[in-house]
Amino acid sequence: MDFIQEKEKMQYEFLKKFPRRMKNVGLYAVIIQNSSQKLSWKQYGFTKFDEQINLLFEVLLYIMEQSLKEEKCTMDDIATYIDTINVQYLRKDISYEQCHQLGDFIVNTVLSNEGRPMYFGGYDFEKNEYEEMHISYVANKIVYVENEVRRTSYYLTDDGYNLLLSTLEIEDNMKFNIHEIIFRLHLEKQSYDKAVNDIKNVFNLMRIQFQRVQEAMRQIRRNALSYSVDEYEEVLVGNLNTITDTKKKFQEYKTVIQERVKDLEEENINIRKLSKKEQQDLNNLRVIEEYLTRVLDEHQKILNSHFDLKILYTEELERLSQARLIQRFSMRRDLYDKVLKQADTLENMDMFLRPLFNRNSEKIYNLNKAFSYEKSVNAGMEKDTEEEVDFDEEAFRREKEEKLQKKLLVYEKSLQYLLEKASVTGEVSLGQLKERLDIYPEEKEIFIPNVDVFKEIMVELIRNRTIDIATLKKERREYIQEQPDGFQLNEMILKLVEEQPENNDITSIEVERLENEEAITFSEIKDGENRRKTIRCSNILIRLFRK
Repeated sequence: MDFIQEKEKMQYEFLKKFPRRMKNVGLYAVIIQNSSQKLSWKQYGFTKFDEQINLLFEVLLYIMEQSLKEEKCTMDDIATYIDTINVQYLRKDISYEQCHQLGDFIVNTVLSNEGRPMYFGGYDFEKNEYEEMHISYVANKIVYVENEVRRTSYYLTDDGYNLLLSTLEIEDNMKFNIHEIIFRLHLEKQSYDKAVNDIKNVFNLMRIQFQRVQEAMRQIRRNALSYSVDEYEEVLVGNLNTITDTKKKFQEYKTVIQERVKDLEEENINIRKLSKKEQQDLNNLRVIEEYLTRVLDEHQKILNSHFDLKILYTEELERLSQARLIQRFSMRRDLYDKVLKQADTLENMDMFLRPLFNRNSEKIYNLNKAFSYEKSVNAGMEKDTEEEVDFDEEAFRREKEEKLQKKLLVYEKSLQYLLEKASVTGEVSLGQLKERLDIYPEEKEIFIPNVDVFKEIMVELIRNRTIDIATLKKERREYIQEQPDGFQLNEMILKLVEEQPENNDITSIEVERLENEEAITFSEIKDGENRRKTIRCSNILIRLFRK
């Protein structure tokens, strides 16, 4: 029976010090419970739960700053702080007096529970009972301000500090190193019970990093364009930080642990029976050795997946660049929307879908062809090649070149218009340009000559994100490039910067998609067949940097 109980204790070793974990959980749970049950928020205009929690932590941060500076933090100070951030950012329709009442409500009702003590229970699996843990976020003291006026000043308790410090996580690239340092210190102090938790944390971080790599590879396989370069760089840096010197360090730790395990086992067999503490140390050392082996295995997995990720991302981007010229259409815009507008088009749906199901017919052997007279194929081909050209080839090339130049001039005028408007303040958004075009509709033909031109320019700008003029000039000097047959964004921007005096000092152009803003709509825009259409696109910001 004792053996079974001991086995169960070892099986659920992770439940040790469970109340300590629940104390950290309780810091969040109690404050959210106190806040969510109060209806007073609504009378100050904070109706959404996220607005309430944001303001709650904004006030906590202010109290922490005052506490760290050892300055007074009276209710008047808190009311002034709330009033200031409300005027500048939150824009709620409340007066200073209401800000004072709101501050009193947050501090004395939500954070202090109206003076009543707050507790949170955590189950202690070693004692088989709940342990009630006291929670307190703020405390107060008496201070004297001008003219020796007695006031109450608020400051954070240890629980308040722990709550706020836990909201700002340690940088990912530092977590692994910190846990490794703590693990080493506990080994040196022979605190093996703590070292067990440390090595588990190290293993968990490595497993999380490996899973991040696997998830990144799944996203890239699904759609490489949806996986940004910043995310790719973050995963690579995390890999390098995790695997750098890891194998050497933890192999040395494993050697040390194995020697200590061997010494304790030999002492138990040959010299004397180990004490209860020494037996516990031996068990902990065996657990540490097991996790060190798993850490080294995880290191090898991350190392392999690191190179797999680089190869996969490179191949997917190359595949996408090769498919760049493939013309695609939107099922929503080109099919569903038109069907919804005119239901009788369903009768001709087969004309739209038929090409999707066409396939080449299977070849069969025609026996009649085997006995028919075979004509010479080459003779007809040679006759065709010897025919004289009946048109002026030079005039045709010249006409083709003129058409190309006219087309590129349209792109050039649109881009020049964009640079001119961005030069006024250093940046401009599509939303601002939309407002201007509503006032000056004659400029619409310049900026948006037709749907295709506008679409191609915007797509190229968003795809490039950052256009560095010095880099473009260097590429032009070092590489021999063929004359482009169509619109090339980088070539045209370089041309505008060099040929237009007002653009000579531009060093780079940045394009940012404004995700949180509404889409911009331009109406009455011509397409290739002179039909009027409406364009709806994301709002983007174009920013210029000059010398």
